[in-house]
Amino acid sequence: MADKRDYYDVLGVSRGATQDDLKKAYRRLARQYHPDVNNDPSAGERFKEISEAYEILSDDQKRSAYDRFGHAGVNNGGAGFSGFGSDFGSVADIFEEFFGGAFGGRRRERRGPRRGADLRYDLTISFEEAVFGVEREIEVTRPEICDLCNGSGAEPGTSPITCPTCSGSGEVRRVQQSILGSFVNVTTCPQCKGSGEIISAPCTQCHGQKQVQRTVTKTVKVPPGVDNDTQIRLTGEGAPGVFGGPPGNLFVVLRVRKHEFYQRRGDDIWLDLQINVAQAALGDEIKVPTIDGAEELAIPSGTQSGKVFRLRGKGVPRLDRSGRGSPMGRGDQHVVVQVAIPKNLTEKQQELFGDLALTLGKEVIPQREKGILGQLKNAFGDFFSG
Repeated sequence: MADKRDYYDVLGVSRGATQDDLKKAYRRLARQYHPDVNNDPSAGERFKEISEAYEILSDDQKRSAYDRFGHAGVNNGGAGFSGFGSDFGSVADIFEEFFGGAFGGRRRERRGPRRGADLRYDLTISFEEAVFGVEREIEVTRPEICDLCNGSGAEPGTSPITCPTCSGSGEVRRVQQSILGSFVNVTTCPQCKGSGEIISAPCTQCHGQKQVQRTVTKTVKVPPGVDNDTQIRLTGEGAPGVFGGPPGNLFVVLRVRKHEFYQRRGDDIWLDLQINVAQAALGDEIKVPTIDGAEELAIPSGTQSGKVFRLRGKGVPRLDRSGRGSPMGRGDQHVVVQVAIPKNLTEKQQELFGDLALTLGKEVIPQREKGILGQLKNAFGDFFSG
């Protein structure tokens, strides 16, 4: 199968395009490539490609997933998008949003099965839970099929009747003339509001809505190594489908609380650690806190403030690109040593520092400028002095 084109290129917009920019681009291209007005054999596929790009980029959540992961982030559920190319009904729904169903010849029937909406749940976890993984129970309030009327919307013992205005199609079609010829303008039936049926005796539990809101408890398995904005998909746990369609998905979006000491950078953990002047000057064996417990670290004599030590394999588990596979090793922990200068000395400490000061002298030594610029200045001093 040929590689998909970049959605921004398909619509001819930049990656910073606003929603208004996207709408204008879609409106222009859809009018040009709709197969009812364009006889080119490739127009149908081009029209579906344009509509697919607009559906993804006009949805903030799907657009974010696409910007981060490309087509892999929106195909087969990365951001809840399912098989656009095989469902021309999605194309028709988008087109109707702009043109009111003016090109009605290829629209699907409204009464056909439609997939339920995706739902979102924000879950906050601790730093340690993000590193090692955790299993949590969450409570989600979602629509479910009414169990009293079994989703008919009618009181038990009664049944909906077919709408006399649209004959059950949910649509009213009118032929209109334009400069391009005759077109069928399709609008939602004003009597049944598109449902195709009339409920004369609404269900007392769902009041004719066919669904009720219920709170359910679900278990979420958070894999090790996740980070902020990681999405976990619970397939089929979203809103129920319409007219026998499949349910949507529930996306659990993770929020990781900041740790008191550790900072995460990718798969590595960073820690600032204070040592005293004696440890820095003479060296020492110290215990360093890690996410796995205390680890021994040798501080060599003469250690300067800002020195970085690395503890291999004490960082965050690395996952495969899907985020669902087994950990592929771990990152490292970096320990940044800061030498603490004492502020409140005892008389004994003042005496000892005084004796030390006599041996160190009072000479002040200017430091050469560090970094690449400093090296150039030191090597070509006469050139830079000008």
